[in-house]
Amino acid sequence: MKRARQKVVAGTEAPGTSQTSKKQKTGLYGSEFGESDPCTSMDWGSLPHHVILRVFQFLTLVDRARASSVCRRWNEVFHIPDLWRRFEFELSQPATSYLKSTHPDLIQQIIKRHADHLQYVSFKVDSSTESAEAACDILSQLVNCSIKTLGLISTAKPSFMNVSKAHFASALTVVFVNSKSLSSIKIDDTPLDDPSLKVLVANNSDTLKLLKMSSCPHVSPAGILCVADQCHGLKELALNYYILSDELLLALSSEKHVDLEHLRIDVVSENPGQVQFHTIKKQSWDALVKHSPKVNIVMYFFLYEDEFDAFFREETPVTHLYFGRAVSKAMLGRIGMNCPRLIELVVCANGLQPLDDELIQIAERCKNLTAMGLGECEVTCRGFIEFVKMCGGRLTQLSIMEEVLIPDSDYSLDRLHLEVSKHLGRMWFPDMMPTW
Repeated sequence: MKRARQKVVAGTEAPGTSQTSKKQKTGLYGSEFGESDPCTSMDWGSLPHHVILRVFQFLTLVDRARASSVCRRWNEVFHIPDLWRRFEFELSQPATSYLKSTHPDLIQQIIKRHADHLQYVSFKVDSSTESAEAACDILSQLVNCSIKTLGLISTAKPSFMNVSKAHFASALTVVFVNSKSLSSIKIDDTPLDDPSLKVLVANNSDTLKLLKMSSCPHVSPAGILCVADQCHGLKELALNYYILSDELLLALSSEKHVDLEHLRIDVVSENPGQVQFHTIKKQSWDALVKHSPKVNIVMYFFLYEDEFDAFFREETPVTHLYFGRAVSKAMLGRIGMNCPRLIELVVCANGLQPLDDELIQIAERCKNLTAMGLGECEVTCRGFIEFVKMCGGRLTQLSIMEEVLIPDSDYSLDRLHLEVSKHLGRMWFPDMMPTW
């Protein structure tokens, strides 16, 4: 049987096939790579630099480092400046974090050979103080940098806040002084202070366009006012409400300032029931909008119901509102009366009182509203359909939990989705609570 099977296999070879023709067949690869198996016999080191560079751009940092050991040519490409324009340092403690930390040897290599190539840099750290301190140590060594964008990102709790203010300010000053071309900075939840901001402004006032610095308790209104007064190209600003002032808005409205595009304000209750929030005058808001008519003013609220007294008592040009905690019917009523520029409204929770009247008022007066989201609230089906009918097809985003909608004598949930879909001009269903 074995002998017969061998004959059958041998018999499958096509007539006239020879070793020469086999070589010609595999020569299809040989014309491009030189051998029949390109993975094992190809001279990868002879590829042009630009091809290897293109390959590296698709690899993760770890794979790129491994690929650099293929040969001397690949190692040369590994150090081409274009590959080091963008870099994210990941710093973590292996015992407590899921992040894969950037290898210390690679960090030293970057500092030694590529510090002056870095332009778009971020530091992603876990919740440990050690990781945040390591990030500061790296910043302190970037003495030859020309960074354009810088981001400090805490993936869990704000670990940079545990670093001493002196250590943090010293490290940041190195970058602020040496870069002289910073255009975008994201340093939320850090011990940034006024002297650091003055160093930033002194060296980068002509280039700074975006500054995100919410939850920086060591920055005073005077510090941010210094930025507003001197960084005339500022386009985006994110800060905590306690820094916001009439003086700041007027500074951003001066003739020497370019139009501000985005102003994000975080309103956070630091000491529940113990903080009285100040009020911004209508004239100050009006001055900002007159100077920058297309500015998006975004406010994130994390307050308790009894802390809203200072807000929306008079017309406020806010465009995007997000409420992370419960907000009262009265507050939503004030929004309907005094926020004519409103584009998006998201309410996490309200309570057990139907919001029909408030939503209808918002639909009547907020002619730019295009997005709405409701979480733990209540709205009758009739009231919700009236709201949608008044807004019509301009509602491009409508995210409403099914539990929010209360069936009534006119509309069931089944009929509601058909009626809403008709007024929106597209198929719509309420969001469902996921089941696990």
